[in-house]
Amino acid sequence: MDVNAVNALVPGLAKLGAGIAMIGALGSGIGIGLVVNGALQAIGRNPDTQGIIQTNMILGIVFVESIAIYVLVVALILIFVA
Repeated sequence: MDVNAVNALVPGLAKLGAGIAMIGALGSGIGIGLVVNGALQAIGRNPDTQGIIQTNMILGIVFVESIAIYVLVVALILIFVA
């Protein structure tokens, strides 16, 4: 392979890698849905514990959402730096 072919191939592969990396955002969305589903079921069964469950739910959502932000940063790095 000559140098020109490699130089043309690298940006395309970087964008492909960024697209594949964004699959992690799909996992984060599913994770947030599962967290909220479990919290709503728990609150429905025992409404007196709403405050504690809601606090823990929001904390769990924050942790899952941080993974989605890391995935976005990796995808942006692959697009604009690589």
